[in-house]
Amino acid sequence: MAFGVGRVAGMRTVVLVLGLMFGGWTAVLVRRAPEYSVSGGSWVGGPAELLVGWALVGAGLATVKRHTSFGPALTAAGLAWFLLEWNNPGAGSAIVFTIGLVAYAGCVPLVAYAVLSYRAVRLSAADRLAMATLFVSAFLGLGLVPALLTDPAGTGCATCPANLLLVHADASAAVTVNRLGLWLTVVGVLATAVLAILQLTRSTVARRRTVAAVVIPGIAYLGLVACWCVHSARRGYLSNDPVDRGLWFGQGAALVAMVLGVAAEGVRASRARSAVARLVVEVAGSPPPGGLRDALADLLGDSSLEVLYELTDGRLVDGRGRSSVTAAGQAETRLVRRGETVALVTHRPGLLDDPQLAGEITGAARLALEHERLQAEAAAQIEDLRSSSARIVEAGDAERRRLERDLHDGAQQRLISLALSLRLMALRSDGRPGSQERLHEAEAEVKAALADLREIAHGLYPNALADEGLAAALETLAEGHPIRITLGSLPDSRFAPPVESAAYFVVAETLNRSYQSRLATVTAAQTNDQLVVDIETDAQPPEDLTDVEDRVGTLSGRLMVERLHTGGTRIHAEVPCAS
Repeated sequence: MAFGVGRVAGMRTVVLVLGLMFGGWTAVLVRRAPEYSVSGGSWVGGPAELLVGWALVGAGLATVKRHTSFGPALTAAGLAWFLLEWNNPGAGSAIVFTIGLVAYAGCVPLVAYAVLSYRAVRLSAADRLAMATLFVSAFLGLGLVPALLTDPAGTGCATCPANLLLVHADASAAVTVNRLGLWLTVVGVLATAVLAILQLTRSTVARRRTVAAVVIPGIAYLGLVACWCVHSARRGYLSNDPVDRGLWFGQGAALVAMVLGVAAEGVRASRARSAVARLVVEVAGSPPPGGLRDALADLLGDSSLEVLYELTDGRLVDGRGRSSVTAAGQAETRLVRRGETVALVTHRPGLLDDPQLAGEITGAARLALEHERLQAEAAAQIEDLRSSSARIVEAGDAERRRLERDLHDGAQQRLISLALSLRLMALRSDGRPGSQERLHEAEAEVKAALADLREIAHGLYPNALADEGLAAALETLAEGHPIRITLGSLPDSRFAPPVESAAYFVVAETLNRSYQSRLATVTAAQTNDQLVVDIETDAQPPEDLTDVEDRVGTLSGRLMVERLHTGGTRIHAEVPCAS
């Protein structure tokens, strides 16, 4: 790894040195023969030429790590920018002059490639076709093929160095090939500009905002190149008349704007890294359930952001294990690590369109994401178990109510009718010895059975609880219970049937199991969103209240048992009763 880093640093140094050498040599060439240069060697043109080339090289090297295609292309375009001046008669070297003849238009396809590859995963077939057209036109149509046919001395340039690639001097054919190369370049740059515009229009708002500062200046540069080629097509070659120089200055300004866009993107990336670093600090201590969502929402400035986790059954839950669905109009971004989705983030559209930012967040919050995902899965399982228990209890209560109604409306009514019939028979008896006494005994047995049946029905589900609520049911319980029960404050309002049933169950079962108690006090009150029930007895607590605690727990409530200094017991129950 150290060797790899050192090698990259060494390559960057080499490219920087090349950039300085190319720029310095170009400045020398322009100074020797300013009348043949595009910049003109003026106090504006010379520094501007160096500024553009070196800015492209620097921006490309700065982005090589983040953009493996865009960075090298921009660096190469910076070097190629200087080659436009190398086919100058003042080159002083046949090698330099020949390189200039072949590659003087090389900046155009390299910038075009950088524009299309900026933040692109891969180039489309149309992109590759446009690139092939430009590279062929720049290096063959305007470069190599005319160089094979051009003899500088034969065209009247006595001070030009020799063309090392000359095969057959034919000035007319060279101009014809140049003209074809110019028109082919027009087609290539316009096609590239159209493809870049389509990429922008098809991108999301956030992505468009991110890439526009680089791509739009690039499109402007391509448009100016097309104008330059069209202007030069009549004479058959690029030159340096006032229009040519004006278009060249425009191209340089567009490329500087493109570099500024790259710098702005670097600043945004640096800020994002700083924000992610803050996120690392905030989540380092394993935040509580839901805390990661709060940290991300604060980091990205989106209060609507949610972090969801997918369970094995396909449901989505938040950090607290509560079932959740994506809100309408919200965008979704999957945080992926090693090909596996760690979490699903819902947010305002365009917030996480940058895959680099999403990847940095995933890496920074990896442990926190894994920790909260496991917590969410466990909480969801507990909630599923609680819901299942609540449904079982609710079904049991419903069945108890049905049985109580059946007993009340069926067997109790028949026993009452039987008791009345026996009484009538006793009144109408014929006076035979013992018959009236036996009828009275039978009536007493029926009444005893009726009382037992009423007690059973009341134990199943008190009729007063269903019809009148908790207070009435507790009053009925106190009237017939063997323990002397003192009722304190009781709520007048009604609650949901599961809440009333659980509260009554706590009181009834606690008292029924307090075998040694003679006195008891019962109070109930609503405090905020809780129905609080307190039972105080004068004896030790019942041995086992597990089922009572489970009954309260099915509603996310809690049960506490406290030994009093007087020797008695306090049972405290809290049952959520929010509507």
